[in-house]
Amino acid sequence: MAYIDFMSVLHKSTIRDYLARVNDSEYPKARAAESAKKWDFDYWDGDRRINYGGYSYIPGRWEQVARRLNEHYRLPENPKILDVGCGKGFLLFDFLKIRPDAEVYGIDISSYAIANSKEEVRDRLSVGNATKLPWPDDYFDLVVSINTFHNLYNFELAEALSEFQRVGRENKYLCVESYRNESEKVNLLYWQVTCESFCNPDEWNWWFDYAGYSGDYSFIYFE
Repeated sequence: MAYIDFMSVLHKSTIRDYLARVNDSEYPKARAAESAKKWDFDYWDGDRRINYGGYSYIPGRWEQVARRLNEHYRLPENPKILDVGCGKGFLLFDFLKIRPDAEVYGIDISSYAIANSKEEVRDRLSVGNATKLPWPDDYFDLVVSINTFHNLYNFELAEALSEFQRVGRENKYLCVESYRNESEKVNLLYWQVTCESFCNPDEWNWWFDYAGYSGDYSFIYFE
């Protein structure tokens, strides 16, 4: 298990006004969170004050992450790749640009995201929960999950991490939100609308050990 940062390049490209999200008169934090946790239109394509404000495909954005993953992990020919919390499937679509021989799969809790996913990979995506992955043991050559596991409740984490471990062979990578100090903790609390597991790096590593997760990981911080 190693700390490998594939995500800061995207995370740090977004400018965030933490206080504005908390104090907005029309969509104050509590109202935004209630809408976002339905994982429907408002979460993906509704007002930016709720969450993404329109989650559309941007050519090249996820390709840089896919390329770094492919360069780091030694994948066989015709690799099977799973994205847990795949959203609209943009990462998987861009992965096929790098590895057109790949067999990609994705799963997400949001039926809206799957219905509005990238058409080219939609038949490879399914609605489901990270706590119960519908694939056999050691099925995938690479399993990834980006910004998903912190949205699970504490009582779901061990099961989801165990499932993540179970379906993948050697290569696994996940990224979650975290904080290193009180300033980053406050910013995370202000900005997030769906996070349920607020863990610092030591706590996340405790969860990884507890669940027997042996794959790679990284954290994003709200600086």
